[in-house]
Amino acid sequence: MTARQITKRSIKNAFLVLIWPVYALYRALSMVGDIDGTFMSFSQALSLIPGKVGTYLRAAFYRLACPATTDEISVGFLTILSHRNTSIAKGVYIGPQCNIGMCSIGENTLIGSGVHILSGSRQHEFQDAQKPIQDQGGAFEKIRIGADCWVGNSAVIMATVADGCIVAAGSVLSKSANKEGDILAGNPSRTIRNRFVDSSQTQQGTVG
Repeated sequence: MTARQITKRSIKNAFLVLIWPVYALYRALSMVGDIDGTFMSFSQALSLIPGKVGTYLRAAFYRLACPATTDEISVGFLTILSHRNTSIAKGVYIGPQCNIGMCSIGENTLIGSGVHILSGSRQHEFQDAQKPIQDQGGAFEKIRIGADCWVGNSAVIMATVADGCIVAAGSVLSKSANKEGDILAGNPSRTIRNRFVDSSQTQQGTVG
């Protein structure tokens, strides 16, 4: 490890120590109440802390509270995680003012500001017109956002995104029909081209 990496790791370890009392309080409160509701309350509180201090505290808390999550992440100001069952891999950047539902996010993926990742597309049933929608229930699904993806500002994600994909700003992805390297845009989103196929064809044309 370089001197810079050692220093950064030491800082992160210090923030892990600092966040332990907060995590212990979260664990205690979650035993007497709804665990996801308690988790979201702590996420909301931590989202209000600005600057590098907030970034380090959020990373430390989510490492302790969420499964398969590292503190080698950056979660922006005013970004809220609504489910404890969320996994964030190394190198992930999540911009400010996002709402992150139940999902897993692969290594080195970039999430722009104002992005909403929902816990699937069936959170609210509405088939019974004689019954209020809020009383019809629904199902939560853990969405997978692949590694090395880029999700643009204000996109809405309701389905799995394959590795290496780009989702354009403002797009709405409701179906898991994408392939590795697809570039998706629109509402509803559609594939406009593929990063890897187009790159391969360009290289072959240049060599020929």
